Amino acid sequence: MRWRLRRPGFWQLVFLVILGAGLYSTVVRFTGGLGASTALSDAFPWGLWVGFDVLCGVALAAGGFTISAVVYIFNIERFRPIIRPTILTAFLGYLLVIVALLFDLGRPYRIWHPLVMWNPHSVMFEVAWCVMLYTTVLALEFSPMVFERLRLQRPLRILHALTVPLVILGVILSTLHQSSLGSLYLIVPEKLHPLWYSPLLPVFFFISAIALGCAMTIFESFLSYRAFRKRLEIDLLTDLGKVIVVALAVYLVLKVQDLVGRGALAHVLEPTYEARMFLAEMMLGVIGPMLLLSVRRVRTDHFGLFVSALLVVLGFIMNRLNVSITGMEASSGVSYFPSWTELSVTFMIVALGFALFGLAVKYLPVFPEMEREVAVPPAVAVLRRPWIGTTPLILILGGIVFFGALGVAYSGLSYRERALASPSRLEEEPNIAEGLERLNIPPDVTFPQGEGSPGPVTFRHASHINWERPDCTVCHREPFHILKVEGEASSRPARDWHDARHCGRCHDGKTSFSAQEECAVCHRP
Repeated sequence: MRWRLRRPGFWQLVFLVILGAGLYSTVVRFTGGLGASTALSDAFPWGLWVGFDVLCGVALAAGGFTISAVVYIFNIERFRPIIRPTILTAFLGYLLVIVALLFDLGRPYRIWHPLVMWNPHSVMFEVAWCVMLYTTVLALEFSPMVFERLRLQRPLRILHALTVPLVILGVILSTLHQSSLGSLYLIVPEKLHPLWYSPLLPVFFFISAIALGCAMTIFESFLSYRAFRKRLEIDLLTDLGKVIVVALAVYLVLKVQDLVGRGALAHVLEPTYEARMFLAEMMLGVIGPMLLLSVRRVRTDHFGLFVSALLVVLGFIMNRLNVSITGMEASSGVSYFPSWTELSVTFMIVALGFALFGLAVKYLPVFPEMEREVAVPPAVAVLRRPWIGTTPLILILGGIVFFGALGVAYSGLSYRERALASPSRLEEEPNIAEGLERLNIPPDVTFPQGEGSPGPVTFRHASHINWERPDCTVCHREPFHILKVEGEASSRPARDWHDARHCGRCHDGKTSFSAQEECAVCHRP
């Protein structure tokens, strides 16, 4: 008997490449630590693995508690056909969130500590326990698929009797930790940008999770329809589209009222990187899908539903990344962009999610009535006609991505450009002088000129302060003693102001212009 090796397809090759890169980065992470495998620093310790792998991963799995509550608590039985794939998506999502935490924790072997080291005053402690308990609930909700495959009737009867209590417990736990992920950022009112910081952050996170859970159900159903040729429950997904419109409308109204109430609405129109990212997030994830799903022809077309759900998913991924990264960069005093190892690990985790879902569908009764597409009556077939041609749609989406990237690139001035453009803002803007007096900031400091120096250096607070949100602790913290120069004894060895303990801490050519190369910016004769 001759065995023939099957030639891998395009997506199989893509998966293998992603998996190989991710495994290499995994080795680097667990042998070299976070410093060798990420672009994180003491000034910016939370990056992509928290912003996407944890915050987004938990939210993207929100369809589990949403659809479970609809079927088992509100007893809307017609949504039962989509309950199993939704629970599978949620279960895999939470498992992969735990895997991502192992990458992000500095000492991952201590991930079990919240079990025995209780700190009920910590939001992170509450999130850890809720995630652990809800993952257990999802495992129990998922287990009937395994028991049916193994034909174990007794465990099935026990789990069927416990289904409703489990779902109620799951909804309570999901409500707690979906909102508590927003509560994590309530302790940084002076660091998170006003466009995202709000006392209502827990409410925003929970409402957005509901909309995102419905969108992920549509997204998963469409991909299952394309990959496994299962029947697409267009009538159920249409109703989920209506729920998304309502949830997004509530989110939008609360968001606008909150911005107005806090006096932060004016930040939306500022020519800043944060304002453009906020507008992109709202247009992509809230206003755009609302307008699309408000049109019946879009809402009743499977491809229109898919595009709308995809916009919701992308928009709320952007929201979580804006909260965790974009909104925190200015106050941290550094610029963060994930390294390729961070990106490869994230891609690997996402790819594993798709692969595990496919394996579960192949070997477990995820779709009990798996059937291929059959001929349908003309009246139903009308709903499947694309509401817009494929080529125009690709051009429209491509244009959105292009102009969005152009806007981000245009608005993203680097620290070096800002320093070179305004070395003496104190003279140009009189209100800064008032700010110096109000904040009780010391006057300019001129450093002693050493041998071979091209000129004296005068340190100006005005050019180093974020005037939208002044925060002296960005610089004045251990071990950064840059301004302790006036009382130095003459016998003390001369300092190297270019090193990482002083000016070189920020002026390294990455965070800001290089103190070693751009001499004329600071040394003025």
